[in-house]
Formats: sequence, structure tokens, C-alpha cells
Amino acid sequence: MTPSPASPTRPLVIRMHDRDNVAIVANDGGLPAGTAIPDGPVLREAVPQGHKVALADLAAGDAVRRYDVTIGTALEPLPAGSWVNERRLAMPAAPELSNLPVATRNAPLPPLDGHGFEGYRNADGSVGSRNLLAITTTVQCVSGVVEHAVERIRRELLPRFPNVDGVVGLEHTYGCGVAIDARDAAIPIRTLRNISRNPNFGGTAMVVSLGCEKLQPERLFPGKETEFGLVTLQDDRHVGFESMVRSIMDMAEGHLEKLDRRRREPCPASDLVVGVQCGGSDAFSGVTANPAVGVATDLVVRAGGTVMFSEVTEVRDGIDQLTSRAATPEVAAAMIREMRWYDEYLARGDVDRSANTTPGNKQGGLSNIVEKAMGSIVKSGSAPISGVVAPGERAAGRGLLYAATPASDFICGTLQLAAGMNLHVFTTGRGTPYGLAEVPVIKVATRSDLARRWHDLMDLDAGRIATGEATIEEVGAELFQMLLDVASGRRRTWAERWRLHNALALFNPAPVT
Repeated sequence: MTPSPASPTRPLVIRMHDRDNVAIVANDGGLPAGTAIPDGPVLREAVPQGHKVALADLAAGDAVRRYDVTIGTALEPLPAGSWVNERRLAMPAAPELSNLPVATRNAPLPPLDGHGFEGYRNADGSVGSRNLLAITTTVQCVSGVVEHAVERIRRELLPRFPNVDGVVGLEHTYGCGVAIDARDAAIPIRTLRNISRNPNFGGTAMVVSLGCEKLQPERLFPGKETEFGLVTLQDDRHVGFESMVRSIMDMAEGHLEKLDRRRREPCPASDLVVGVQCGGSDAFSGVTANPAVGVATDLVVRAGGTVMFSEVTEVRDGIDQLTSRAATPEVAAAMIREMRWYDEYLARGDVDRSANTTPGNKQGGLSNIVEKAMGSIVKSGSAPISGVVAPGERAAGRGLLYAATPASDFICGTLQLAAGMNLHVFTTGRGTPYGLAEVPVIKVATRSDLARRWHDLMDLDAGRIATGEATIEEVGAELFQMLLDVASGRRRTWAERWRLHNALALFNPAPVT
């Protein structure tokens, strides 16, 4: 990455690689026409912040390169100093899923010792960063009752159990009116099952059922439905709304008593399970926040912990980078299998990966999904990829894992919860108040302007990298320490303080009846 001098009185542009023929404008507010770029051209037109400027004359059909990758071809002549945006680029075809490099760049990283946090140990060997009571629902029909009961539990019961961090209702839109025996119905069912086993719930989740739904408790938890504690609203014993709520509260009280006896204890950093994701991305995502997350990812992996990166469409164009980092040929084959499945899933809807980018992405300087993907992949750092987690599955290994999910913020976060994350890192350039009730969410701003304006929503300002105030390595190390502090409960994220919680969004590729 080559920024021009970071003076407030001078233009600031960032070129990611020496072979790139475009750079992005870093100055707040962009740069006007006629601005002379240091060691570069004069702008022929105004270029907004985050958008690309041609560093050399480009003829129609010429490759436009950023990250040393062809992100598109020019649709028209673009003289040096031109604004390069999505309307002036043709997107290249998706790379083939054959003849890829396999396990060619998978040297292990050196171990990192001496780091730990204070967590809640569970009987299954997992460790929680929070001590929460979860109430699982089998069907959307019970959500209103559960929501009411959760509020009553917070108000009437929680004050008596000071060692419990909170109560969450795992509400969703699945459970009935669906083709529950369809092949792909396994995905939302196992997702909900594994979310209920998240390390932050201590193995004490409750289940609230209606009684007549397709997703019966014994189907959700085969052979184990009684282990979680079950309240069925259609039971004859329930006479009136208050009796339903009282049954939930009575069962919750027993679970809270167990949770309240738990205490934090020293745990090695190897017990961290971190999900990383980006949303509301802009052209700075791959310059500041995501590379810093990549540094933190490597530190967690070196310490023996687990990091999951995801979002199929946002890594699909870099599949060659991923398969080359596979720890084994089998891991590479699993990644290819997940990419191919998702290509076919999109094709059933007559779309492709280009449907990913949003108006906000484009306003933030990202011309297409190729450019977005190159900036997204760097969240994964440089460690070998040791495993692949299919949608809704629980992660079975440690190290750097690829958790195959859609790129939707809410579906990705939901699936990473099912995979067992106990901490979440979320980078954003355009800004989003995203949060999850089930795990702490650390939000990283790609730009300092966003961090200043949303000072009580962003936990870390990675925009300092673009201006030269901090290095990628420094911000990554700061994030790693923040992970340990948040996991220990020594620090609460802004989303936790404001109780900003998005609803769960189960991924259901199966038919709805």
C-alpha cells in the first residue's frame, strides 16, 4: 500500500500495489477537478472520497488493476486523472472452480504464547465470553409471548442473579409453513439447534414450543429435547396468557440459579472463537479495517484460537488465494464445493455474484464485487485455512476456518453464532449500528470521519491507517488486545451498552409452503 504524503493541506491518495493503475482518494470530502496528485496526474474531474482515479491513460478495453488484480476493463477511454467508477467498468467473469492452486502457500505461523482472558468454562469444553440465559423458540408463532416473558424476566428475576449477564430470546421466522422435509431444510434446523448450543449460553438454553408446528422439539433436538427444558404453550395446563408467561418464568428461574453459580476463570487465548465480517463496506475496507482485522486474525490463530471468515460472494473472486492457503487438499476441495453450491443457488434465482454490491458500496467507491472481494478476503490474514464449516454446522476444529455463509450481515452473523463464535468483529465504512444479543460485537470503522461522527457506536478507528497516524500492525495489535478485554468482560462494546441487537435471520434455501 502506497499512500501519498499525509498532510492535511495536500491531496492524499492510496495505491495498493506498484502494478495498480488506479488509486483511491483518501481526503475527507474528496478532491476537486484540477487537483495535482503528488507524483501523479492532475484530476480531470472531481473525485469523491474513496473513489478511484486513473494514474495512467487507459484505452477502452484496458484492464483496470487494484490490489494487483484486474477488477474490470474500461468501457471508454479514461485519460490519466479520470474518475474511475462502476459506470465506466465492465466486470470480469467469475474465475473457474477448476485447475486452482491447492495447498501451495500454507506454511504455519509461529506460535504466540502468554495471552489469555477470563471466560466461562462449559461442560463441552467450549468457553463463553458472556453468561446468558437463552430461550430458544421452535416457531415464530410463540415470539410475542417469549418477547413479553423475556422483558418480565429482565425486570423481575435478573436483579436477583447478579452473575448472569442477560437473557435473550432466540426468535426467528422459521418452524412452520415450510417444506420441512426438503433437502435444504436441514440448514435452518441445524442452525437453530447449534445456536442454542452457543458457548455464551452455558448449556442451559430453554425451549418454548407452540405444540402444533412442523419443527417439533424432538426434531430440533433429537433425543435431547428434555435436556434444555421445554414449555409448550398449547398444553392444557395453560389457561390464559399469564399462565403461559408464568410457566416460562418459572423454568427460567431454575436456569438462572444454575447460571448465577458460574464464575469467570483464566482461559488461554486458544479458547477464543472469533467471527469476522464486514458490512456497509467502502473502498477503505480493504485498506484499513480489514487488513487490521487480518493482523488480529493471525495473532488469534498463532495463540491457538479460532477465527472464522465467511461471505461466499465476497470471497468467490479470490478462490485461488483461498485454495492455495488450504492446509490440505481436502480443505481446498471443501471450499470449492461450497462455492459451487452457492453459484448454483444464485443461478436458481437468475442472478450471480454481481447482485452482492449495494448502492452504499458504490457510493463508498467500490465499483463491483471483484473489488469488494479483494478487500474482504484480507480479514482472513495469512494463516493456513485449516477447515470449512458448512452453513448451520458447528465448527469442529481450531485455527483459521472458512464458514460458508451468504454475505447478508444478519444471516452471516446468525450462521457464525451457530458455528460457535463467542466474539464478533464487524468492520464498516458506510456505517451500521449492527449488533447481536448473543455475543459482543466489536465494530471497526474504516474511516476516521465515521469514527468521529459515530463516536458512540464504533469501538475502534482504523481510519488512522489511511492518514499515516498508525500502521496496520499497530491497529491489528490494538484489536487483538480489545478482543481479550471484551472477552473478559473488562470492556463492553458500544452495541452492548446501547443494547443494539439485530434479529436472527435463519438461512432457508428450501421451499416455503
